[in-house]
Amino acid sequence: MRHNGAVTTSQSAPLAAETRSATVFTADDPLPLRGGSTLGPVTVAYETYGTLNDDRSNAVYICHALTGDAHAAGFHDGDDRPGWWDKMIGPGKPIDTDRWFVVCSNILGGCQGTTGPASIDPATGEPYGLDFPLLHMEDFVEVHRALARHLDIPRFAAIVGGSLGGMQVLQWSLSYPEEMGRALIFAASSRLTAQNIAFSAVGRQAIMRDSGFNEGKFLTRGTAPRKGLAVARMMAHITYLSEEAFQEKFGRQAQQGELQPNFGVDFAVESYLEHQGQRFLSRFDALSYLYLTRVMDYFDPFSTENWAEALRQHPVRFLIVSFDSDWRFSTEHSRRIVRHLEGARLSTTFRDIHSTWGHDSFLLDIPEYLETVEAYLDRAWEELR
Repeated sequence: MRHNGAVTTSQSAPLAAETRSATVFTADDPLPLRGGSTLGPVTVAYETYGTLNDDRSNAVYICHALTGDAHAAGFHDGDDRPGWWDKMIGPGKPIDTDRWFVVCSNILGGCQGTTGPASIDPATGEPYGLDFPLLHMEDFVEVHRALARHLDIPRFAAIVGGSLGGMQVLQWSLSYPEEMGRALIFAASSRLTAQNIAFSAVGRQAIMRDSGFNEGKFLTRGTAPRKGLAVARMMAHITYLSEEAFQEKFGRQAQQGELQPNFGVDFAVESYLEHQGQRFLSRFDALSYLYLTRVMDYFDPFSTENWAEALRQHPVRFLIVSFDSDWRFSTEHSRRIVRHLEGARLSTTFRDIHSTWGHDSFLLDIPEYLETVEAYLDRAWEELR
């Protein structure tokens, strides 16, 4: 990557990563949820990269997508797997940790170190299960803000996210625009279509109809809806790639040798989906899948008549990016966000990037995309100097 015409060489040094934990709400001082109930204690898993400057002005917050976690970049000690957005975050990369102090946390309701339905309910001493309260996008934001207070960061130079992460960024910008300079939103939506809701509904039904689900009490009954969760992941993964990407990767090739008609795994694409489903079981909780996908279904921030009121008082600069092969959150989803922001006379930059890889493009090494983000944050950096 380049900055101001000069090649950055520090990218060769691997970025060290460590997951930490912070209790941001307690039983005595719980989190007020939008639905009316409270939740406490709330513990958050998070990682940071880079160095916070003296005036605490160089902080960037990363909001992750549905199945992400706090490990966005770099490498954990003894683990050779990089963070899920390592192509975006690190020394000399678009979100340059030689410049920015980057924070990424696991989402509320998640299952990677932050309080969620698999956590212990202090009232019963057992996992919450389906007694965990239903969540809203605003609840995610309140926990992010609480972590920011814990880290003593009053304002972020930029808040960044893709897919569900971008939806969190949008909500944060509408609710508390004074807490950010720029909002970067990739492959996201401000309101799911009926088709999107349908995909999530089928995934949830696959989980809940699995005999191992046990009315959501599987954590205390020694079972697990493994088949249902794997199927939910397999189906969702189909929506993350474009038809062209599937054709390029697999076509109609056999998994082994020649096609032998049967009801097992005969095509290579079937094996790929099977692998995705099985791998998912080792890192994600079925209850978190239910809760987080439901939040996305109800998200509709522009439906409130006065949605732009706070933004007009504290304008935020927006970068909205879509990908032309993304059919899960198509370009029209991003254009809808842009129309609302521009209608409110807010500074908005929009890019529709060509990619053959569908919705997953926001996670991949696509030069035009990475260069767009880098250039946008270069301008933010110059404003700080």
